[in-house]
Amino acid sequence: MTLTLRQHRIFAYALFGLLVAALAVFLIWPILLTVAGGFLTPDGQFTLGYLTGLFHDPVVKEGLVNSLAIAAWTTLLCLLIALPLALIATRYDFPGKTLLTGLLMVPLILPPFVGAIGLRALLGRFGAINSLGVALGILDPDMPGIHFLGGPFGGGRFWSVVVVEALHLYPILYLNVTAALANLDPALDDAATGLGAGRWRRFWRITFPLILPGIFAGATIVFIWSFTELGTPLMFDYYTVTPVQIFWGVMEVEHNPRPYVLVVVMLTVAVALYLGARIIFGGRGYEMKSKASIASSPRRLGVIAGIGASLAFVGVTGLAILPHVGVVLNSVSESGTWYRTILPDQWTAAHYREALVHSLAMDSIRNSLFYASAAMVVCVLVGMCVSYLTVRAQLRGAWILDVLAMLPLAVPGLVLAFGYVAMTLAWPFGKGHPLEGLLSVVGAAPNPVPLLIIAYAVRRLPYVVRSVSAGLSQTAAELEDAALNLGASRITAIRRVVMPLIMANIITGVILVFSFAMLEVSDSLILAQKEAHFPITKAIYALFGRLGDGPFIASAMGVWAMVLLATTLVGATTMMGKRMGAIFRV
Repeated sequence: MTLTLRQHRIFAYALFGLLVAALAVFLIWPILLTVAGGFLTPDGQFTLGYLTGLFHDPVVKEGLVNSLAIAAWTTLLCLLIALPLALIATRYDFPGKTLLTGLLMVPLILPPFVGAIGLRALLGRFGAINSLGVALGILDPDMPGIHFLGGPFGGGRFWSVVVVEALHLYPILYLNVTAALANLDPALDDAATGLGAGRWRRFWRITFPLILPGIFAGATIVFIWSFTELGTPLMFDYYTVTPVQIFWGVMEVEHNPRPYVLVVVMLTVAVALYLGARIIFGGRGYEMKSKASIASSPRRLGVIAGIGASLAFVGVTGLAILPHVGVVLNSVSESGTWYRTILPDQWTAAHYREALVHSLAMDSIRNSLFYASAAMVVCVLVGMCVSYLTVRAQLRGAWILDVLAMLPLAVPGLVLAFGYVAMTLAWPFGKGHPLEGLLSVVGAAPNPVPLLIIAYAVRRLPYVVRSVSAGLSQTAAELEDAALNLGASRITAIRRVVMPLIMANIITGVILVFSFAMLEVSDSLILAQKEAHFPITKAIYALFGRLGDGPFIASAMGVWAMVLLATTLVGATTMMGKRMGAIFRV
């Protein structure tokens, strides 16, 4: 028995070392290579010249300022939307509350860069909004409409990017604020009321300071996400932003250090924000000694106030689904018939058929199915091993593996994708090295397929680890021990006892990895440079830029993507219930 236990510990530590090495190679190393590329000359000498030269370029500076401005305004707009709604939802009951609060999550089923297709159709010079103005007599039918997407210096495009990203990301802030409000002790508010404090004074002196950590946590995620977002600016032709400048620089990384430095700047901002949030609100500042001692009871609003609260949720949801509506309408309109009209003049379902038979669309669907399926297998196998070693094996240093597995939540996808590009140019995969051509993104004959699978798996690994770890934590270890005492091997005990008990958690991780991998944006746009390798999201981007029926086929593909993600998220939520939110916490 001692020998068997010893062998088990040896195997566990060997697996632990293998997993740490794999994550170090495909997560830490690409990031380090990117950082090195921004500070090392071709002969290996350290220099700050690349960085200082970057800030002497007015175009680069403008791109960085624009990216920060987009992130700041997006975060502010998300806060203005999410905070009032969270306060209403947690403190009051009103007609249709359960349905309306659930509908607030609708924006999560569509990547914002796909939603940009719909918003362009609505906000174009001769789009639906201007046509509505003509129909209402507000605009002159003989004059061009309001140039929402133009204006001086592309201001319309800037605000379009902000609006689309805010309408996609506000649920993240809403969930964080709602969770923070749920932990407040209502006795504090009651005590302040007894001392004569008014509603606004109670909010600013008691409620707001106590929920500030939740606000800052959600705001940090929204800021980093919008700061590094690549797809939405591309779809609005708003190119003077850092993520797009990195995207255009991928093809010249072999000779130009500028893309490396841009990624380093972006990574520095993201890491600084993340660490700042953890340091400032990681236990300091305003805090309660305990969570709520009694549950707060939402107050039933009167008829007028209840209708007003319901309308607030309906209004926000209506605005949030406008991009979705635009995508759907664009997908069912005949080419060229949605022009100077509120709705398309002619309708068709042909674009949905084309989205399944068009050569580029069909190949991209086939590619995405392969990439996502392979990534799902890799991710689930690695994630289950990580979860078992960190929850059950009780190894020394297991926290290292847990930190590495969760790190992709804090590293922007654009940074990691560019890191893989840098990895293909270094030893042993670079030109003239032993494994030349095995992994490659740029060049005449790239081979990004293994990298796309690895990137998808690494990016979604935290979802599997969180889900499976939750299942293992709620499953008694004594059941596995009993199987071992009855003579079963460790593998048999895991396969016949543990896995059936946590199967719902495993399936949740599977569908989350698959659905999000099918619709991954940053990795797809950066790593797939040839049409033969395009996944769905890259094909949508390519088709949208083509004349003729390209934008309509792209819209139809976007609708198929909405259906896929909505179905999988509903399935995952049904199986995980309230534990679903824990998967997305860093």
